[in-house]
Amino acid sequence: MREDTARPTRTAALHLAADEARRAPSILNTQPWRWQVHDDALDLHADPARQLGAVDPQGRLLTVSCGAALHHARVALAAAGYEPVVERRPDPASPSLLARVRAGLPRPAGEDDRITYEAMLRRRTDRRRFGSPVPVAAEVLSALRAAAEAEHARLHRLRPGEVEYLGYAAQGAHVLDAKDEGRVAEQRAWTHRGPDSADGMAGDAVPAPDDRPVPLRDFALGGEATLDPGPGDEGNVEYLAVVTDDDGAGDWLAAGEATSAVWLAAVAHGLAASPLSDVVEIPGARALLGSLVQPAGHPQLVLRVGVDPDPVPPPASPRRPASDVIDGGDATR
Repeated sequence: MREDTARPTRTAALHLAADEARRAPSILNTQPWRWQVHDDALDLHADPARQLGAVDPQGRLLTVSCGAALHHARVALAAAGYEPVVERRPDPASPSLLARVRAGLPRPAGEDDRITYEAMLRRRTDRRRFGSPVPVAAEVLSALRAAAEAEHARLHRLRPGEVEYLGYAAQGAHVLDAKDEGRVAEQRAWTHRGPDSADGMAGDAVPAPDDRPVPLRDFALGGEATLDPGPGDEGNVEYLAVVTDDDGAGDWLAAGEATSAVWLAAVAHGLAASPLSDVVEIPGARALLGSLVQPAGHPQLVLRVGVDPDPVPPPASPRRPASDVIDGGDATR
């Protein structure tokens, strides 16, 4: 966060935005994006080499992940004192080019910019139980809905009876998951990372499966899961489906931006969160989830949010070095 008198140049601000966007969440922490920094623009590319061919054959969750990175870049650019100007999918001949970001008119970063930027710095994926007796306040849920709508998506809050069906969808997805050797092998490759890995997931990031209304995917897959799942029965957890009206690449990108916006708004309101992607990866599970959404739409992801009574956050997920994901640009200019 910079005062107006210390505003970086546009090129430096774009480089900073790409650097901060490395914090974005992604499917199995694959971080499937690349940035190209030019003097006057920042290009976001999907990285097809990091697509999960078995888990995500359409590239939907890859694009959702890139959308989250795009929103993170916008947050960083606004905090640096520039209006983010975004052209989404600017070149039909280059399908990997998902967005072009420019630093627009200089403007002082406002209080909302500061709050969102600081939430981005604190954000973690928290898969522990949210056992607080305090429910998520109605006004906070309204703020989360507004954050999604600002990104051309919407949130569907699953009511208690619908959460039961979400649990069925997750259970069914896990059964089918375990029978698909390609999916198991791919998930194992990304969730059995060593302590020095810059991507994927290690045992200290996931708790062992336990009894929950919506069961957690077994990320450990027989390996060691060392994260303490925490106490409580998750009675005050909210499950929020990120929904779009259509289901094309542009909608997936918008869903990623909305996911980031909702997640950062949740953090700013003192909530913890984690995504559930297994319920949209398996077609049958996604269809069951879609049948719960009103008005009708296409669920792209589910966010699990709640008040976390543990003041100590879970470990941060590893991140690839900037040199691996950012090309070009001179951060000093």
